[in-house]
Amino acid sequence: MESYKQQVLNIIEQNTTLITPKEAARWATEYLKRNITVSNIAYLIQYGRLKNYGSNGNPLINKDELKNYYDKFRKELYQKSSVFKDINWHLSFSEYKESERTKHVHRLHPYKGKFIPQLVEYFLDSHTDEFKKEVYFKKEDIVLDPFCGSGTTLVQANELGIHAIGIDISFFNSLISNIKVKKHDISKISIEIKRLTDEIEKFNKNNKVSSFENELNEELSKFNNKYFPSSEFKRAIRNGELDENKYANEKLRDFLPVYYKLVNKYSIKLKQDREDTFIDKWFLHTVRDEIEFMKEKVLEIDDKDVKDIIMIILSRTVRSCRATTHSDLATLKEPVFEPYYCKKHGKICKPIFSIINWWKTYTLDTIKRLREFEKIRTNTFQICLTGDSRIIDIFDEIKKINPDFANFLIDKKFSGIFSSPPYVGLIDYHEQHAYAYEMFGFERRDELEIGPLYKGQGEDAKISYIKGIVDVLKNCKKFLQKNYHIFLVANDKFNLYPKIAELAGMRIVEEFKRPVLHRVEKNREMLYSESIFHLREK
Repeated sequence: MESYKQQVLNIIEQNTTLITPKEAARWATEYLKRNITVSNIAYLIQYGRLKNYGSNGNPLINKDELKNYYDKFRKELYQKSSVFKDINWHLSFSEYKESERTKHVHRLHPYKGKFIPQLVEYFLDSHTDEFKKEVYFKKEDIVLDPFCGSGTTLVQANELGIHAIGIDISFFNSLISNIKVKKHDISKISIEIKRLTDEIEKFNKNNKVSSFENELNEELSKFNNKYFPSSEFKRAIRNGELDENKYANEKLRDFLPVYYKLVNKYSIKLKQDREDTFIDKWFLHTVRDEIEFMKEKVLEIDDKDVKDIIMIILSRTVRSCRATTHSDLATLKEPVFEPYYCKKHGKICKPIFSIINWWKTYTLDTIKRLREFEKIRTNTFQICLTGDSRIIDIFDEIKKINPDFANFLIDKKFSGIFSSPPYVGLIDYHEQHAYAYEMFGFERRDELEIGPLYKGQGEDAKISYIKGIVDVLKNCKKFLQKNYHIFLVANDKFNLYPKIAELAGMRIVEEFKRPVLHRVEKNREMLYSESIFHLREK
């Protein structure tokens, strides 16, 4: 019998258009004049963009089909470019892999509404190009971010040897930001993580959740392999050969009796007795028990820095274990307590019954990311202050924390601002981390948010938003050098920023427009753009 390798060689001899993913990546890199990886090609196969002509785990794709796919993609991009002629396509950063857009500490914890680090680098670093015609910041400058969020500006300023101070109304946002930029004793953190992992595994041995979930996973795997073979199923859906909803609902009905048989076999309690709080509503009973156990253990930790890091890891873990579908993780809809058809993965998925696997994943990932950043960090000062950027006295607050740097700051002042203000009526910044606020008892200040989702996008909301941003800019001007540069990232669909600049005593000297191509929470096929407004003194 011929070996698999010989079979492949025979196929290639008969059809020279069949190539391996490695060959496809080399060809596409040359054809598109940008780096295409084997992972990029594997993604196209996995999600049915390309047909897999190989077998036995050795994929082959048709080179002509690959060329047609990229030609269609480039044509669509060209059409979008011709419609949106003023967009700076350099700012799409499409050449960066997902791992580069979420490098080192940037992915310590999810955060809705953050910009990618490459965007900050573009404006803070010392390069120039046909769009960015001057250098705005240099090493040892001090940058301010009055809407600090999860600290992207602070981290990138550190990489570039620039000092930076952030301000955020949310205590939890400040906690995330400060953990990213602080130096940590990683060995201490690792020891504490091992102790806690042993504790949760011991706790879990006393119930039947592990056995239940292991058997459920086996049943799900057999079922999905039979009825939802990954690439073939997704390709059939894309080609209109199968009614996705009808087929998926039929198969889900077939699987649910298997699920409930296991629930009864292991006496698994699914729902909690109450729905009064976020944690009551959005977690299965089995997960809630583990959350309460781990929370108490974390709060007992004496070392504040270690405790802060582990609170972030537990929060990240808990977020991934909410009783929701994979598609609704970013914006929750209804709690899910049984298996469901997952459009994102093209198969039957299940809710989470235990935090242990995610806990182990995120503890390892956090240590890895902290070590990666430790290798490249510079000896510069960064911190995020918890406060209201409309009224905070930055100099006084820094004096309390670091008097020496406060003197340096008072003498030098901020060279400028790089920030992404909240958008009108888009995100409730406290509510996105409601589980963490409840779990650890952090103080919430929702009423002080600017432009929150709950206020909507009506005229009153827009007026309130304008006033809020103007007040921030006016207060921050007190701490800026005279020849400052302000960069604000905004999706200004209501055209509010010309008015904001005017009321703040500033002028928009330039508007950079960038396409946003890498998004999780919205339709990726639809073009979306945002502006980076460059403001200076009037």
